[in-house]
Amino acid sequence: MSTLALAAVHAKYNLIETMRVPIAIVGTIVFPTLAFCLFVLPQSVVTQNPEYATAAIASMVVFAFMSACLFSIGLDVADQRSKPWWPYLRTLPGSPAARIIGLMGTTLVLSLVAMVPLLVVGALFTKAAVSLPIVLAAIGVVVVTAVPSALLGIVIGTTAGPKAAIAIAQVAMFLLAFGGGLFLPPLLFPDWLDLASKFLWVREARELVVATALGQPLPLWALLGIAAWTVVLGVLAVWFFTRDEGRRYR
Repeated sequence: MSTLALAAVHAKYNLIETMRVPIAIVGTIVFPTLAFCLFVLPQSVVTQNPEYATAAIASMVVFAFMSACLFSIGLDVADQRSKPWWPYLRTLPGSPAARIIGLMGTTLVLSLVAMVPLLVVGALFTKAAVSLPIVLAAIGVVVVTAVPSALLGIVIGTTAGPKAAIAIAQVAMFLLAFGGGLFLPPLLFPDWLDLASKFLWVREARELVVATALGQPLPLWALLGIAAWTVVLGVLAVWFFTRDEGRRYR
């Protein structure tokens, strides 16, 4: 069986396991929409301006994917490492990459589901107006730009225990969300914070998704930043995963 086929099997059973705890799914789906209702809808200057409203919705979609990556992957890996089933899986001939890709696939499905109520609320209560092809293009961009967050989830999961991973993921989520301009538009940032946030992949992801949603050219600095972060976090994820495997099971 190929790595991708085995990853699909892992993703299937990860989804089944997640569905056995309905509150986990509800939290993943509701939280981004709730954040949108609390941080965006009260701002009439944003909701009544088509461009501002579209940018705000795009930011919350990035947030939905980021939070799902940090919690679904980070906490799941940390939890699995604490159970006998994880080392048993490592004795099987399947590639470890299949398990990681499977987790990322599960997270992708949950993120796409979480995006639906967010888009519905945005369409009903704001002046945002985007054509279907642009929406699909923006979804494609947000999936690609979520890879660094997924890799960070792997790093968290392979370096922390279940309890510590919860705290780390929560702190990382809020720091990245605020620093990346997901809750507060970067236009309101002071100059020093605006410059610093441009070095975060979440800000870069936001700029790429917003530009796609508004039909604007993609900023080169954001493309280069996302590529660099993907490489750096990818190397770290592989290194920590390999280190953990050698330390615990060899």
